[in-house]
Amino acid sequence: MTDGLDDETPALTRTGGAAVRTARRVSMADVARVAGVSAQTVSRVSNGHPGVVEATRSRVLEAMTELGYRPNSAARALKSGSFRTIGVILFSLATTGNVRTLEAIATSAAAEGYAITVIPVAAPTQDGVHGAFTRLGELAVDAIILLMEVHLLDVARVSLPPGVQVVVADSDAGESYAVVDTDQADGTRQAVQHLLDLGHETVHHLAGPALSFAAERRTSAWRATLEEAGRDVPPIERGDWSPSSGYEAGLRLAQRGDVTAVFVANDQMALGLVRALHDSGKRVPQDVSVVGFDDLPESSEFLPPLTTVHQDFAEVGRRLVEQVLRQVREGVHETGTRLVPTRLVPRASTAPPPQRT
Repeated sequence: MTDGLDDETPALTRTGGAAVRTARRVSMADVARVAGVSAQTVSRVSNGHPGVVEATRSRVLEAMTELGYRPNSAARALKSGSFRTIGVILFSLATTGNVRTLEAIATSAAAEGYAITVIPVAAPTQDGVHGAFTRLGELAVDAIILLMEVHLLDVARVSLPPGVQVVVADSDAGESYAVVDTDQADGTRQAVQHLLDLGHETVHHLAGPALSFAAERRTSAWRATLEEAGRDVPPIERGDWSPSSGYEAGLRLAQRGDVTAVFVANDQMALGLVRALHDSGKRVPQDVSVVGFDDLPESSEFLPPLTTVHQDFAEVGRRLVEQVLRQVREGVHETGTRLVPTRLVPRASTAPPPQRT
């Protein structure tokens, strides 16, 4: 039993100890013969199936290398009806959320025997999204995950081509498409309530970019939490997710005498803000408490270690792959938003407000 109709590459024969490519093509059976295994085992190794003994896998891979064999994905697709590839469309590789989510998607897809093909979109526009879908169609993928972290510049809501199994991450497309996201609102509520419970009268906010869905949700939840508690809602500062923008905002906030607590929309801006407060003669947390969002691996190494909201990017990636493959396997179109819980991680950057004298 083999895994392709024409799953072959040109054969290698040996002439005087040297490998010479011949007209005959290497088949899965050739690899199986050299490796001393069945063609089915070669197929399982070729497809990245986890249920193969490591010694056997190594022997098969060595035989593939020796013979110059490469699996023919198109032939496999004709037989199985699947390319075993998931397309991923995204607008930026510069953001922490996108990079960590993409890593989780790749890991989860590999565990299911799938590869990923990544298509970056230069500008967040409807035409850009449709162009990426067209390109992925040419590359033959089974389904698409769209990491859509910002509003499109030219339309109010994205419209995706019909007939494609798709799941969207970090978006407001839940009415028309399946969406997976972390619970931005609840994480924000935990962060703001933590500061209020410490005794702060209100909480200032350093927001992310205005076009970002995540920044928008965090700002809305920050405002709602203060309003529900009957507290004043200060004017927001805004950054671009970078530490340098956090630093600039921190310098401005340090000039205000009423700032005792700041909720920052991500950890990288929080890093810059903490440094700006230090450079301005403000101590964290004795003078100003700071809470971030993301729980970067290095957040516990900040000075002081940063109180922040943990996002489970690995679980987001796993659910994205799980959901899009369920749609592929069951032939269904799903809608609605599934949220991955967030949680507050208290560290040393928050404390009760300074005593008024």
